[in-house]
Amino acid sequence: MKFGQRTRTFLLVLITAFASTAVADLTQSIDSIVNAPSQNNVIFAVHILDPGTGAILYSRNASTPLTPASNMKLITTAAALKYLGPNFVYETRIGLIGDAIAVIGSGDPLLGDKATMQRNDLDPRWMLKDISEQLRKNNFNVITDIIVDSSVFDDERVHPSWPREDLNRWYACEVSGLNYNGNCVEVIAKAVGRKVELTLEPPTAYVEIINKCKPSSGPPDTVWCARQPGSNIIAVSGLCHKECQPIRVSIDRPAAFFGFLLAEELKFRGIGVQGQLVGREVLAEEPFKLLCSYRTRLWDVLERCNKDSLGLAAEALLKTIAAHESPGGKGGSWPEGQKLVSKYLLSLGIPPDQFIIDDASGLSDKNRLSANAITAVLLDIRKTRNWQPYKDTLSVGGVDGTADKYFNEPQYRGKIFGKTGYISGVKSFSGVCTTASGDRIFAILTNKANGGSRQAINDIVKAIINESQ
Repeated sequence: MKFGQRTRTFLLVLITAFASTAVADLTQSIDSIVNAPSQNNVIFAVHILDPGTGAILYSRNASTPLTPASNMKLITTAAALKYLGPNFVYETRIGLIGDAIAVIGSGDPLLGDKATMQRNDLDPRWMLKDISEQLRKNNFNVITDIIVDSSVFDDERVHPSWPREDLNRWYACEVSGLNYNGNCVEVIAKAVGRKVELTLEPPTAYVEIINKCKPSSGPPDTVWCARQPGSNIIAVSGLCHKECQPIRVSIDRPAAFFGFLLAEELKFRGIGVQGQLVGREVLAEEPFKLLCSYRTRLWDVLERCNKDSLGLAAEALLKTIAAHESPGGKGGSWPEGQKLVSKYLLSLGIPPDQFIIDDASGLSDKNRLSANAITAVLLDIRKTRNWQPYKDTLSVGGVDGTADKYFNEPQYRGKIFGKTGYISGVKSFSGVCTTASGDRIFAILTNKANGGSRQAINDIVKAIINESQ
């Protein structure tokens, strides 16, 4: 008996010594990366945990709040899962009020989303076509008004902290209770003889194009687009050699955009539209007759948000949380969403001086997160049955999403699940590694980042795997 106890004690000491050596090796490896001369002025915050034991394997400035860029999306999606629940579904309802057609938005950010449609082998415009067919089935050849109801969110569609120069770009598109096609159009430029022809996808008169493009005798193409603030006038300038890659440009008033596209589709299908496009709330007492509805799972939104870094998905989730928690289920706003996400972080024991929630996507440079806050959130999800499906929403190194171009070596490929982040002066990456010694949760934030900071971040993640063999 005494021999058995001594053996167990010896083994425990041996395991502890081995673990201590592994931690020391990891510390040495990471310190050499962050202390490299090329990263001399970069601020690093790193936190690495063994979620099985709760042991901290490495910590550097872990309680210091830094600008997280798109790592903010991890906090947003975790909070959405907490408040909305894993079975939450967005439902956009189409119905009739007399001879008018009404579209009641749910805040769904993936309605008509091109990437989602492609993954499901659907025509991006299938929803508009389906509404037309439903009207035909109900013997409607003419309608009066088209009513668009986006009241599930408030009407603050542009976050006040977003850079003004980015507002016509896809990642800074407006956020509405009724979104469609990522609230963007695509501009395609093609040189034809001595002129450049421009086409829109989807084709629509909702947007006015001013063509300032000129053909060029050779590459590179320098075509660029600028939308006038508060309008849907897009000036296209630059030089086009043959045919340029599509340029995604955000549009003004997404709910009206959807209503306008629907009107164009109905007319194309031979259904008359004799009234007006009206933006208003459909009241509960109105005689709304459901025609059809379109549903999107929360998990699909989380995947587009985390794996593909779709900013619209993040911002819509934040406002959805706010609407869901309000008594009337309406008017979801950034301020209320900020309060709820902050409440969630505080419930995990994260000190209030370790975070500032400004927007949901991380585009705002006013956001602040500590590496400790990020690992605490990931650890919280890991304790639930939602961990595996949540992990599946993350980008996989060397495989898919925004990390597909990194970690292609056999020893790393498919073993790193995380969320990348980038805005000016900020680079980040947080998630989980699958190692020989078990999972490792990590958060890596850099501010005052330079051209080599992304590689330094990747080298830290590789060190986690290397030192766990």
